[in-house]
Amino acid sequence: DPSAAAAMRGVKAAGGWAVVFTEQCEMHHSSEITPFIELRLWEDKDIPQLARMADEIKAHGALAGIQLAYSGINGPNLYTREVPLAPSAMPIRTFTNDPMQARAMTKRDIADLRRWFVNAFKRSQKAGFDLVCLYGAHGFGVFQHFLSRATNQRTDEYGGSLENRSRFLREVIADAKDAVGDTMAITLRVSLDEVVGDLGFSNDELRDFIQMHDDLPDLWDLAHGTWEDCSGPSRFKEEAAQQELVRGIRTLTSKPVVGVGRFTSPDVMAKQITSGTLDLIGCARPSIADPFLPNKIGEGRVEDIRECIGCNICITGDMTMSLSRCTQNPTFMEEWRKGWHPETMNEKGESKTVLVVGAGPAGLEAARASALRGYDVTLAEANTELGGRVARECKLPGLGAWGRVRDYREYQLSQMANAAVYVDNELTANDVLEFGSEHVAIATGAKWRRDGVSRQHVVPLPVTSGIPIYTPDELMAGDIPSGRVVVYDDDHYYMGGVLAELLVVNNATVTLITPSAYVSDWTRNTLEQEAIHRRLIDLGVDIELNRGLQKIAADHVVTNCAYSNRLSNMEVDAVVMVASQAPNDALYQALMLRQSDWREHGIKSVRVIGDAEAPGPIAWATYAGHRFARELDGPDLGDKLPFKREITALHPV
Repeated sequence: DPSAAAAMRGVKAAGGWAVVFTEQCEMHHSSEITPFIELRLWEDKDIPQLARMADEIKAHGALAGIQLAYSGINGPNLYTREVPLAPSAMPIRTFTNDPMQARAMTKRDIADLRRWFVNAFKRSQKAGFDLVCLYGAHGFGVFQHFLSRATNQRTDEYGGSLENRSRFLREVIADAKDAVGDTMAITLRVSLDEVVGDLGFSNDELRDFIQMHDDLPDLWDLAHGTWEDCSGPSRFKEEAAQQELVRGIRTLTSKPVVGVGRFTSPDVMAKQITSGTLDLIGCARPSIADPFLPNKIGEGRVEDIRECIGCNICITGDMTMSLSRCTQNPTFMEEWRKGWHPETMNEKGESKTVLVVGAGPAGLEAARASALRGYDVTLAEANTELGGRVARECKLPGLGAWGRVRDYREYQLSQMANAAVYVDNELTANDVLEFGSEHVAIATGAKWRRDGVSRQHVVPLPVTSGIPIYTPDELMAGDIPSGRVVVYDDDHYYMGGVLAELLVVNNATVTLITPSAYVSDWTRNTLEQEAIHRRLIDLGVDIELNRGLQKIAADHVVTNCAYSNRLSNMEVDAVVMVASQAPNDALYQALMLRQSDWREHGIKSVRVIGDAEAPGPIAWATYAGHRFARELDGPDLGDKLPFKREITALHPV
């Protein structure tokens, strides 16, 4: 999606970010990470799509940077079928544990790789980039593989001492400065601490490396350990979590230092600079949540910042090889495809009034975005508190930052003269009809099912009365069981693991059972699965993987092996059912039955959105609310696609 990515990055530049980089860009065909999607700069024909990104960034006054990566032992080469190359012969290290190995580079291979980098530098220059980043962090790049004793076991002049392990990097940067150094800055992204034990590239060795090569790059770009260490979610990583690893490095070099740490608070950012810890603030996730964050700081509008909640739903785009999303910013990656701008809406249509029923994430966003378009909006919430599911979930262990989804939208609505919010206001179909708003959005959310229907069971689970069964809704409402509790997780996102933690905090003895091979399986896509599993072990939760729930009897549950179906009994005092959710769509269904009455009451449309239509992650709900607002009074597209797309050009026959 080169045009979509270019437009997204152009919007960031317009929002005030000084430098906007591409993601990792594969610089040679002998190292690629299929099935994961990265940019490619293998040959000259790749230049136009990259030039489009550089042009969009520079059109708004920012500098354009490209991250060049040679993946080495991280590149299985499933597409090119080339034999992977690495400093030492080792098994390929990927998220998918591909069963092949890389061969050790010869001196000729190293010379070739240097030449390939020079070619990539020149192509990057031709594409119009101002900076080139050499990627050597997160375990992903050949530079880190040379620097680390864990992956560099050579005995020649490229292995052994730190000076030798640094040799390849010195050579490549010298090559870069010879080739493009008068027109492009050379930045080096390097790991703060590899976190793999004594053999790894540690924080102490990093400091020695920087002191030894004080002015090697034009900019030092520091990032912690693995991607999971560096970009962990807010549940496990605080803002500025890398500060102690960075502290003092600035004094070791005359060149500027940029660091990361999911910075969302302007005060925290400023402190990093004023304390001398960093020269520049690096933000990926916060720039996704709010591309206009720098401008808002500069204009004194910090209350208007859409703060990143650290849910890592953006990263799932990488891990699932799909379009990336953002919970806070539903326009992310839709800037080109749908023409959605994060700060401005399309012009209002001919209608005037909108009624939104339900103030969860979908309803709040539908109301905010509709009011921003200029409609007179009424938001009706049945409960006293706004926020729906996020109001409840943000009170669970580690999820406090998720309340920002509500807080941002609640504040924005409070500043809009054309938006009215009513709480403790549960509407019936008659109420909606009598209200007479031209457009109605039903965003009444969903409830967790008690009957176990999800993936293992497509019909209700056999239950004998006796053992109490709880749903996540009841636990979030404060009704928390004690004693021996089984958490049955057939949802596979964060809820099962979070509730197990909540139960332990409330002194229950917990066993988590899941048919999956992983606790909270889908969180592998949000870089937190290992952290969740580790925390549950530390809390004393008994974890049973690859086991399902077959029956809830009077005084025990019957579990089954996911492979052999072998049964086992377990005595328990309560069961927490984390299975699927049922939409709260009764109001919508009632209104649809009375469609013949709509015109009489001035109603033009009734839509069900968010979890009330189809339960999913919070990002799906905010997207649904935003889309509702964007499409009000819009044309009927019929069978046309609701977005633009690009397709690969056919090679000439």
